[in-house]
Amino acid sequence: MKSAEEAFTRYLAENGLKMTPQRRTILDAFLNASGHISSEELYASVKRADESIGQATVYRTLKLLADSGLARAHDFGDGVSRYEPLWGQEHHDHLICESCRKTIEIMDPTIERRQEELAKKYGFTLSHHKMTLYGLCPDCRKK
Repeated sequence: MKSAEEAFTRYLAENGLKMTPQRRTILDAFLNASGHISSEELYASVKRADESIGQATVYRTLKLLADSGLARAHDFGDGVSRYEPLWGQEHHDHLICESCRKTIEIMDPTIERRQEELAKKYGFTLSHHKMTLYGLCPDCRKK
């Protein structure tokens, strides 16, 4: 199996672009980040590794990562796009606290099976989906 870097390099080449040292640094920082990361958070991480990389380069590279299928952008309702790596990750959905913005990744075979059943019932062949559930986490409910 190829690595995320090999997959990204191939995607770039197929689109007439090159894997630059800056893109490699951004890819590494993105893959090593925990959770869902904004472009600003990734930029701060990348700046620690290489001060010469600008915020626009980080933003454009994140877009390329999403276009290549290595990342997915999420809008969790707070006006900030957050990205998560897809490489080597199992599909999951999200629970979001509307107060503190805590995000929990959930995997539920019953939900996945039911989605397939619904798609079949209506004649759809699913290519992908995302489900985000909003509410209050236990800590915020106590307040």
